[in-house]
Amino acid sequence: MYLRRGFLLLALSCGFAAHAQQQDKEQARQYFEMATEIMTKTRAVDDARELMVIAANFDTTNLRANTEAGIMHVRTLQKEAGIIYLLRVFRQSPNYRFDLEYQIGLSYQFGLKFDKAIEFYNRYRTKLNNNPGYKGKDKVELKEVVRKLEECANGKELVAAPKPFAITNAGPQINSEFDDYAPVVNADETEMIFTSRRRDGNLNENVSDDNRPYEDIFVSKREGGSWQPATNMGNVVNSKFNESNIALSPNGNTLFIYRDGVGEGDIFTSTRQPNGTWSKPVPLPGAINSSFRESSITINKEETMIFFASERPGGLGGLDIYSCVKDKKGLWTIVRNLGPGINTEYDDEGPFLDYDGKTLYFSSKGRKGMGGYDIFKATLINLEKREWSEPENLGYPINTPDDDVFIVGTATPNRFYYSSARNDGFGYADIYLISDKKDEPEAPKTPEKKGIQPIKFIVEVVDAETKQPVEAKARMRGVDNTAIGSATLGTGVFEFGVMSNVPKEYIVSIELDGYIFENLKVMLGRATEETQTINRRVLLRKVAIGEVSALRHVFFDFGKASLQEASFDELNMMVTMMKQNESMQVEIGGHTDDVGSDAFNKKLSQQRADAVKKYLTDNGITGRRIRSVGYGEERPLVSNDDEAGGREINRRVEFKVLAK
Repeated sequence: MYLRRGFLLLALSCGFAAHAQQQDKEQARQYFEMATEIMTKTRAVDDARELMVIAANFDTTNLRANTEAGIMHVRTLQKEAGIIYLLRVFRQSPNYRFDLEYQIGLSYQFGLKFDKAIEFYNRYRTKLNNNPGYKGKDKVELKEVVRKLEECANGKELVAAPKPFAITNAGPQINSEFDDYAPVVNADETEMIFTSRRRDGNLNENVSDDNRPYEDIFVSKREGGSWQPATNMGNVVNSKFNESNIALSPNGNTLFIYRDGVGEGDIFTSTRQPNGTWSKPVPLPGAINSSFRESSITINKEETMIFFASERPGGLGGLDIYSCVKDKKGLWTIVRNLGPGINTEYDDEGPFLDYDGKTLYFSSKGRKGMGGYDIFKATLINLEKREWSEPENLGYPINTPDDDVFIVGTATPNRFYYSSARNDGFGYADIYLISDKKDEPEAPKTPEKKGIQPIKFIVEVVDAETKQPVEAKARMRGVDNTAIGSATLGTGVFEFGVMSNVPKEYIVSIELDGYIFENLKVMLGRATEETQTINRRVLLRKVAIGEVSALRHVFFDFGKASLQEASFDELNMMVTMMKQNESMQVEIGGHTDDVGSDAFNKKLSQQRADAVKKYLTDNGITGRRIRSVGYGEERPLVSNDDEAGGREINRRVEFKVLAK
C-alpha cells in the first residue's frame, strides 16, 4: 500500500512538474515572439533585449532565445552578462551557431575575464581552420580573431598594473539612460557642453533606425561645485539632423560641431555672442571638410593649428587623424595625415590637444589596446616631419574593453572628462571625470580574500516631465517573492543589495500616488568578490485622463479567458495604483488577433477584459470604477500577417484612464 502511495505521489509530482515546465515554455515562446516583433518592426533593441532575456530564463532549453539574449547583451548593455545565455547554448549544442565561441569570447573579454576569452577565441580559431570553406553570415574572419587575442593579452598586462587615477561618473544631472558623450569644458570647468541621444529635451521628434532619438547638443553649468541639470542648447545650434559638439576653443568662444546630412558629415562652427547666446553654425571654411566624413577636431590656443579625424581616401585605414595649419592669409589650407606615428589601419578618432600645445590625446582601435577604443597620448616633436613620441596607452582603469573616447582636459593638470561605457553608468555611454587619486598608493600588501560583495542596484525615480526626483516607494523582490533589502540614498533614490551565487531575475515595483505604476523586470548576474554597481533611472508618468497603458505581462491560456499565474504581479500593481488614487476610473480593453471569426474574437476579448475586471474587484476595487470592453480584432497595433510578429503583439489587454 505504501509502495502504491509512493508511486502515486511520484506520478503527481512529475505531472505537476511537467505542467509547470510546459507553462514556462509557453511563456518563453510568447516573450520570444514579442522580442522578435520589436526587432523586426521597430528596432527598439533595449525593449527587445529585456523581453528576450525573460524568454531565455523561462526556458533555458530554447536555443534561439538564449542565443539572441546573449548576443543582444554583447551588442548593447552589460555586455559580460551575455555569457550566461551563450554558455547555456554552448553546453547544449556547441555548433548551434558557427561563431558561438567567438561571441562567448567577446562576453568574457568585456567582463575582464581575459584568460577565458582567450580560451574561447582559440576554440573559434580552431573551428575556422577546420572549416576553410564556410561562408555563412555568422562567420568572423581570422584577422578579427587575431586582433581580439592581441587585445586580451594587452588587457591582462594593463589591468595587472593599474594607473593611479580615480574615475567618477559625472552624475544624473549630466548623464541619462541613453548615450551621453563628447564632453567639452571651458578651462575653469564652469560649463560643460556635450552630446546626448536622450528623449527628454530632444528637439527632434523623429528617431534613428535604432528607434532612439537623433543626437542633440546639451549644456550644463557648474555652480557651487556641482553640475546643474543639463538643458538643450536650442534650435539655433541643433537641427533636424544628427549633430554633436566636438570641440570648444581654449578661450571658450568657438564651438565646433559635427553635422550629418551634409556630405558624409562635416564640421561647423558656432560663435558665442556678447549676450551669451550662440550664432547659427556655419561650415568650417578651408580644406578641412571634404565629401567624406570629418568626425572630430581640436584646436590650439593660438587658433593656428587644428587636428581632426576624417575618413577621406589616402589614410592608413578607417578614420585617420590629420593636421591643418593656417597659411599666411589666415586660411585653413594645408592638410596632412599624421602618419603611422599616430594612425593605424584601424579607426583613430577623438583628438584633443592639451593646454601645453604639444600633448595630443586621442582614441584608437589599434595599437596596444584592450578592446574598442582606448585612449592614448603622444608628444609632438616636429609637426613638419610628422615626428611624435611613441603613443602611450593611458591604462586601466581609464581604458576598458569597451569604447573609451572623446577625452578633453581642463586647465588643472591630470584632470579630464571623457566618454566611457561602464556597468556603473546610467545607461549606454556616460561622461566621466578622470582625476588623480587623493591618497598616495600604499605599500603593497599581501592581498586579503574579500568575500562575496552584494551587487548594488541603484534606482533613481524622477517625474517624467520635470525630471525632478519624486518621493516614490520602491520595492525589489526575486521571482520567488523573496524581498531584497534596500536603503534610501535621497529623494527618489534607492539602493538594493543583491546577493546570489547564480544569475537571477528580479522585479522592481515603483509606486506613487497620482502616478502610473512601473513594474520592471531586471536580470542580474551573480555576486562576486568585486563590487558591482548598476544604475537605473525610472521616469514616472502622472495619471492623466486618456492615458493608455498596455498590461504587457498579463497572459491567458490559449483560446481561453483564464488568467495565468504569471499575470498576478502586473495586476497587483494595478490594484495598488487604483487604491492609491481612489477617484481613478479605468476602461479595461481586451484585444485579439484576426484568427477566428469576428464574433468569436469579440466574445473572447470581452471575456478576457471581464477576467481582469474580476481580478481587480476580487482584490478590493469597486466595480463601478471599472469598465470592461472587448474590442476583438478591431484595433490592431501592427499587422496580423505572421504569427511570429503582429498576432502576438495584437493579443493584449490595456487600461485607459477615464477619470482621475
